[in-house]
Amino acid sequence: MADEIRVLVVEDDENVRIGVEQAVALAGFPVSAYASAADAYADVAPGAPIVIVSDVRMPGIDGLQLLDHVMAIDPQIPVLLISGHADISTAVSAMRVGAYDFIEKPFSSDVIAGRVARAVEKRRLTLEVEGLRATLHNWQGIEALVLGKSPAMAEVRKKILRLADTSVSVLITGETGTGKELIARSLHDFSARRDAHFVALNCGGLPEQVFESELFGHEAGAFTGAIKKRVGKIEWANGGTLFLDEIETMSMPLQIKMLRVLQERVVERLGANELIPVDCRIVAASKADLAEVSAGGGFRADLLYRLNVAQIELPPLRERREDVPLLFEHFVLAAARRFGTPAPVVTAAQVSELMTHAWPGNVRELQNVADRFVLGLTGDNLLSAGAATVKGETLADQLAYFERMLIESALRRHHGNVADASTELGMPRKTLYHKLRQLKIAARDSLGEEKDDKDD
Repeated sequence: MADEIRVLVVEDDENVRIGVEQAVALAGFPVSAYASAADAYADVAPGAPIVIVSDVRMPGIDGLQLLDHVMAIDPQIPVLLISGHADISTAVSAMRVGAYDFIEKPFSSDVIAGRVARAVEKRRLTLEVEGLRATLHNWQGIEALVLGKSPAMAEVRKKILRLADTSVSVLITGETGTGKELIARSLHDFSARRDAHFVALNCGGLPEQVFESELFGHEAGAFTGAIKKRVGKIEWANGGTLFLDEIETMSMPLQIKMLRVLQERVVERLGANELIPVDCRIVAASKADLAEVSAGGGFRADLLYRLNVAQIELPPLRERREDVPLLFEHFVLAAARRFGTPAPVVTAAQVSELMTHAWPGNVRELQNVADRFVLGLTGDNLLSAGAATVKGETLADQLAYFERMLIESALRRHHGNVADASTELGMPRKTLYHKLRQLKIAARDSLGEEKDDKDD
């Protein structure tokens, strides 16, 4: 908004400076006035929400030098130059190198207010675009893997962005299929380590001796079959991130070795005596409660303390069912692109079917259903007739979820157009608007409600 952009008036002539300052203030813009360009330098910074109005001719640093200074710091900051008739050619030349506008003396308050208003709007739009780009940069990967609007997933996204650029160890907990590896990869991708390796290893997927070799590496001849030297996963992740999935399955001897890596930041290959310094971030994941496993003697408490500096808990899909339609739509579009086929339309009945399923396989299961749906392998019923339904909630609770999801799904298909959505749903617009208020759902043309109510 306009009041977020501050106007800097730089003018050595006190009378002109006061006149411009008053005109800008009366137009509704915050303003700061300076008698010299040097005084305004401190306000010029990349992304600063400012517009500058400066005289061309001033003692010391003149308006052109101020323009050069601004262009070097942030060329998107609008600079309006005030010039006398003799300086018009200079001002025009300045516009060619980045000045936003020039105003010829003498000028009225309306002229200066109008020119400033256009510059403020330009700066506002520029900052909005830059903000959106930054948001997309930070969120494009995260949205793809933790898509959803539920409070639980909003908290997950916040934690990812808060922890990504630190080096603390992170423990990710959640049921099978909730996307733990994707969260770990996101922590890596949005960190300063993104250009180094992201190395993932499932602690329960290999026999202990093989796993130890995979993790720590080995020298040639360290054991039967070790024909040549092998760099282990820890060493390969140096400078990057090591993701240890199903950490609860790691054997006690390996836990002891892993603790040493975390404490001393060195690794020793099998069959070698050399200690190799390593700097890798450890992200671990578990579908079990490690505190309970530790209390039962199955996991070292000291290793748990090292791993669980920060924790991200992923909720099961059945606890965030409001995300199911959006996630399914996302997976359908992704599958259609992957398979090179048109994306089929999900019916209201199919949305209801998705909402009643318990999703024991979580997001992984949902993606599998989306893949089969796109390939035409599901028929009208996306899930088997005996699919588990969500338990422990009243009929009213489930109906409220279904109603919200059906309305939001229809609005998405019609790009927020309430009239078109009401036609699809077979619901009068007045009734739909009432539902939107009741369920606190935003729609593109909700401002038309008052008119629709009067028409009805």
